[in-house]
Amino acid sequence: MNKAYKFEIQSVYKNARTGIIQTPHGNILTPAFVPVATLATLKGLTPEMIKSLGAQAILANAYHLNLRPGPDILQAAGGLGKYMNWLGPTFTDSGGFQVMSLGSGFKKVIEMDSTKINNLEKLDKLTANGKSRIAFVDNDGVTFRSHLSGAKLRFTPEISVNIQFKIGADIIFAFDELTTLMNTKKYQVESVARTTQWAEKCLREHNKLKRANPNKPYQALFGVIQGANFEDLRRLAASQIGSLGFDGFGIGGAIDKNNLVNIINWVTDELPNNKPRHLLGISEIDDIFVGVSQGIDTFDCVSPARVGRNGAVYTPDGRFNIKRSKYLNDFSPIFENCDCYTCVNFSKSYLCHLLRAKEILGATLATIHNERFIIKLLDNCRQTIIDGTFDEFRVSFLNRYLEKRVCL
Repeated sequence: MNKAYKFEIQSVYKNARTGIIQTPHGNILTPAFVPVATLATLKGLTPEMIKSLGAQAILANAYHLNLRPGPDILQAAGGLGKYMNWLGPTFTDSGGFQVMSLGSGFKKVIEMDSTKINNLEKLDKLTANGKSRIAFVDNDGVTFRSHLSGAKLRFTPEISVNIQFKIGADIIFAFDELTTLMNTKKYQVESVARTTQWAEKCLREHNKLKRANPNKPYQALFGVIQGANFEDLRRLAASQIGSLGFDGFGIGGAIDKNNLVNIINWVTDELPNNKPRHLLGISEIDDIFVGVSQGIDTFDCVSPARVGRNGAVYTPDGRFNIKRSKYLNDFSPIFENCDCYTCVNFSKSYLCHLLRAKEILGATLATIHNERFIIKLLDNCRQTIIDGTFDEFRVSFLNRYLEKRVCL
């Protein structure tokens, strides 16, 4: 383990925990939310704005940055952080999600509702309605076409690691195969085995690059746990990936939210306890509480910014659409006592007007509020774990947010 990278658990409350991830560009106090800056930017926000929200790190995406501006440009610029003037820790996702979701025509999300497919024989070649599949998996990688130009491209574990090496993030993820809940169990078995083989290749390539570049700041490599909703596959994947010497782990893939607590438990039961765990693509309030309560250390998701740009804003009393006409005459902030720049300075009326008029500032202000809301939620989770009051905080928060009885 390089001295520039270290994870230390600081306090434990039942299964929840706080800690510090030390990286070459600063520390991350956990549990923490990591805003997604897909193309080296969080849409509408400067790095200074992101920092003012309390963000400790950002996550960019290898697939998108590989297409533009390209990893060679990022490397020449001194790496992701320097390129975007973000001075703190950085993550990059391997690109596995985008290769498969865009390649299947789903764009931003993977269809998870199996009731929409009647022909079971088609489950393992799933595409969105009316779309042609443009990503094809083999045992060595994925061949696909760029969603921008249509050019034929190839991702392998080695290619993904090399791209992320050039991008220069502090924490990178091994290349994995994304499946959906509609893939058959037989295919999920094959996919988990393939992802483990790819993980081993990622580690070998990562170690080769470290040896060849001893003066480069240390990049931590996280393995990714797949297995959908199957306990045997999740445990197998976690056991295999957990034994390979990764610096940390990402829990990803197809997850039925109703089964989230079990999936996390199956995985954490098998993983080494002394390494950080990242829950990929999760930011719903109740899901965050599930993750934190079961020992997840970091989270990322595009959702707070994306829904904000479309008018949905978070409050302790739930989420609502601020573009509705009734808010044009409401001169109060999104909610009282919020310390974000948006709530301190602007009214619901103004934000409603901006978003309805499709002014860029509206999207910026909504994003500021939503990102701060989620970041602060994780800050409060961290403090209540330290104080030994996390369960009381969780119940109180969810009772109000969900408007239903939540028990300890």
